[in-house]
Amino acid sequence: MRKILRVLGFIVGAYLIARALAEPFVIDMFDSTTYRNDWGGPSLAGVLLVHCGPGAVAAVLMARALIRRRRIRGQEY
Repeated sequence: MRKILRVLGFIVGAYLIARALAEPFVIDMFDSTTYRNDWGGPSLAGVLLVHCGPGAVAAVLMARALIRRRRIRGQEY
């Protein structure tokens, strides 16, 4: 069960990272009408925080999990 949750967590994390990477290309950062009504709007900083923030957090947590896993496996040998 734990392994299934970990895999699902990585899938959701990969989605959030992909969404964070795509967001700056989806909106026109120089035209506020493209992001004014999005979550976090009307400011560009708020929109980027809401749409890219979870992806950044997911990337950090996933990297931390992979590093931790590598260290634990390295100690077993």
